[in-house]
Amino acid sequence: MPERLRVLRTVPAFRRSIMAWRAGHANVALVPTMGALHAGHLALVRAAERRAQRTIVSIFVNPAQFAPEEDLARYPRTFDADVAVLRELGVDLVWAPPVEVMYPPGFSTKVVPSGPALVGLEDRLRPHFFSGVATVVAKLLIQCAPDFAMFGEKDYQQLKVVSRMAADLNLPTRIIAVPTVREKDGLALSSRNAYLSAEERAVASTLYRVLKACAERIANGELIARVIDEGGNAIENAGFMLDYLEARHADSLQPVASLDEGPVRLLVAARLGKTRLIDNLGA
Repeated sequence: MPERLRVLRTVPAFRRSIMAWRAGHANVALVPTMGALHAGHLALVRAAERRAQRTIVSIFVNPAQFAPEEDLARYPRTFDADVAVLRELGVDLVWAPPVEVMYPPGFSTKVVPSGPALVGLEDRLRPHFFSGVATVVAKLLIQCAPDFAMFGEKDYQQLKVVSRMAADLNLPTRIIAVPTVREKDGLALSSRNAYLSAEERAVASTLYRVLKACAERIANGELIARVIDEGGNAIENAGFMLDYLEARHADSLQPVASLDEGPVRLLVAARLGKTRLIDNLGA
């Protein structure tokens, strides 16, 4: 029978638990989530458990990263089911602070990242987003000072923003990238996939198929600009409203015109009905 999983909601209790682990010379891994856990999150948990003796999963739907017109109110919340799954996986602690703990009255400090946060991808369409992400992740890393924090490659720009922030602020945490987990047809796992209708779900894997085809063509020496243009047309012809399909340097996220400019990452965001999907793939 798995050990009883503790769910903590106050900073003092959270820090006491971590101090007790540190007194026993245990290292610690953190998996930050907003809940509604799926197999992608569970891959992060398993990666954390391979690296550390103690694993924390945070569950906090962060209002600071949602614009007023976005889906904060309807974002899926499955807390009891999430905790049950994490208990079976042997997670040691769930950090589930209420909003008033993370953002108490009078809260007035933000982390405002630049670098990979200002490259004209997600930041162009959601200018509020990375400040909200960087602020909450900075708080999480300060609250538990983990040895490792696990982030999925599915949110690739976010991964780069968090990695840059941790390095720039000398935070004593190693950011670990975990490969994207996909359905059998290639669709990247996301909590927002639950919004898709059956008809939309049948179309959604087009994003991955186009990314894969574009990556193969670029690797074979075709002109990046032509490949991206034709890939975008294919996505729109499948019924998506395309936000962007871009070829970027895999580290800096700056635009690239050829493979000679460095490792290439293809990044896409598109809307299918009311659901916005993102994905990425190395070329």
